Amino acid sequence: MASTETTTVKDGGSVEAGLDALEFTATGRPSLRQTFVSKIFPPLVAIAVVLVVWAILTPIVDDPTKLPSLGSVGAEFKDAWLKGDLIGYVWTSVSRGLLGFFFALLIGTPLGLLVARVKFVRAAIGPILSGLQSLPSVAWVPPAVIWLGLNNSMMYTVILLGAVPSIANGLVSGVDQVPPLFLRAGRTMGATGLQGIWHVTLPAALPGYVAGLKQGWAFSWRSLMAAEIIASFPDLGVGLGQLLENARTNSDMAGVFEAIILILFVGIAIDLLIFSPLERWVLRSRGLLVKS
Repeated sequence: MASTETTTVKDGGSVEAGLDALEFTATGRPSLRQTFVSKIFPPLVAIAVVLVVWAILTPIVDDPTKLPSLGSVGAEFKDAWLKGDLIGYVWTSVSRGLLGFFFALLIGTPLGLLVARVKFVRAAIGPILSGLQSLPSVAWVPPAVIWLGLNNSMMYTVILLGAVPSIANGLVSGVDQVPPLFLRAGRTMGATGLQGIWHVTLPAALPGYVAGLKQGWAFSWRSLMAAEIIASFPDLGVGLGQLLENARTNSDMAGVFEAIILILFVGIAIDLLIFSPLERWVLRSRGLLVKS
């Protein structure tokens, strides 16, 4: 007669306990040391390596018009900070970029759902969206200036034309990856029409949608920088793109590097503060976030 007792292993545990250990992971918060070693220390090492290489190359190049020294770039930052201009440069561009991205989100999300769910619309404009996504954002600046003039509306138009295709295509990709079983289960439970989209389709398509949002922000930021560089105008204020163009016009390589560093910093900061936490939340809610 087979025993009904739980089968044990050599260390005194049970098979069920071993399976539970495989299924569940520790949920405790990592220590400050673990966070520093895994999240903070590697980027600091990378930055230190870049600065060391920069410091080594400066005397080798020996031409400040091609490669400025770390001190001269630092002096540019210090001067802009003391004049109170540094925050203004960043805020001018960030406020435009985030507002333009918000408008792109409002347009790209319903457009993506329409393309994903209506076969005729997908056949009609799906290839156009893919083509627009591959079109360089800078190509939209000249027609936007002709249509709207040198104003903020032109800037937002360029952002929309750059970001909407990426957001829409990301959502289409996410919807295409939703298992048909989910949709059938939703219809069985009465989730049809807008309710099905809100309660079934969008939650199931979130990973692809979030990927589209990240790419859409990247296109928004690049589009804005292209517009500020090409269509600079005093009444528009000085954003990071115009700061870069002004430095180029004045052959101020230290100012050029200052603008490049600020543009890179803003792009990384937005990703770390908004999109990376959003992506981790989506993965964690689906049990896909693997903790080492």
